Amino acid sequence: MEEAILNKVQELAPEMLESIVELVRIDSTKTEAQPGAPFGPGVAKALDRALQMASEMGFDTVNLEHQIGYASYGEGPEYICAIGHVDVVPVGTGWNHPPFSGWREKGMIYSRGVLDNKGPILACLYALYALKELGFQPKKQIRIIFGCDEETGFEDLKYYLSKEKPPVMGFTPDCKYPVVYAERGRALVEIQAGNEADFAALLNDHVLNARNNGERFGIACSDPEFGMLEVRNFKVIPQGDVPVLQFAISYPAGCTVEWLMEKLQESQKGRQVRLVSNYAPVRFEKDCFLVNTLKETYERVTGMDGTPVPTTGGTYAKLMPGIVPFGPSFPGQKGIGHQPNEWMKEEDIITNAKIYALSLYRLAGGE
Repeated sequence: MEEAILNKVQELAPEMLESIVELVRIDSTKTEAQPGAPFGPGVAKALDRALQMASEMGFDTVNLEHQIGYASYGEGPEYICAIGHVDVVPVGTGWNHPPFSGWREKGMIYSRGVLDNKGPILACLYALYALKELGFQPKKQIRIIFGCDEETGFEDLKYYLSKEKPPVMGFTPDCKYPVVYAERGRALVEIQAGNEADFAALLNDHVLNARNNGERFGIACSDPEFGMLEVRNFKVIPQGDVPVLQFAISYPAGCTVEWLMEKLQESQKGRQVRLVSNYAPVRFEKDCFLVNTLKETYERVTGMDGTPVPTTGGTYAKLMPGIVPFGPSFPGQKGIGHQPNEWMKEEDIITNAKIYALSLYRLAGGE
């Protein structure tokens, strides 16, 4: 059966690539909410088209008020899932071709969202389509979930979990390979300086002339499994006479957000420190059924070492119980998403679909 699955994915590859090009041509950057489009009309249009594609394949689809939607296959009270997103970050500058053109050249597709995350989540949909076309009857329902607010706040997933129970297990194709068994915690913090001179000192001492390990804030820490804490994504936010400095802290499981805030308060005396949001670290056992299954499917398709790894990034796994990050970027592929000329190799998209097809097959009870 597994060989038939791989062959069916290869057969569906041309159609899949055309569908991805069509979806990435929709500008789904978050904009002001409108009736029926809580994250803007572009995001709503992308969700509608993704669900329409799934419906045309014969899947049942659900649109939860354009907050999020999903395609499902199979029956039963429990389900496994692959969850990605159709919203994208702003395009920025430096593009060689229009950012929503779906430009194809020399076996590559260039477009905002092709990697992050329309290409990979459609690869999951086509993976499930391959299983359906082969007549596979899963022991658990399978869902492909299309998020709409992954880039700006996870409000989509919060809404989903208010309406639907979580999966028994699953993955998000929004990170890297091999399978990621652990994610660092992620805290968003704001610091308000006392006056303009103090803000300039804060910016110079803690951002412009500092390493990103948090030592200037008094929060440097690391552990053997997760590595060193990182301070990143600095933003200057206008607020009255004195701007606010906002930044994210990617922290290992060896420390807690309570410890971080205590140390920040100590090092920033005379300044106001506020915790905006926090997602605790996520960790699965490396030899659990989910992680081990994804490790084996990755090795089966690619022939590469699938030893599970941690990540410094953050995905839906922070909020959705039971899921791990899994793909789509292969070792050595870094600095692609959120950048100009975002790309994916067509060959890699097909390989992703094969990995995801075998993964969904095995997770749903295939033998």
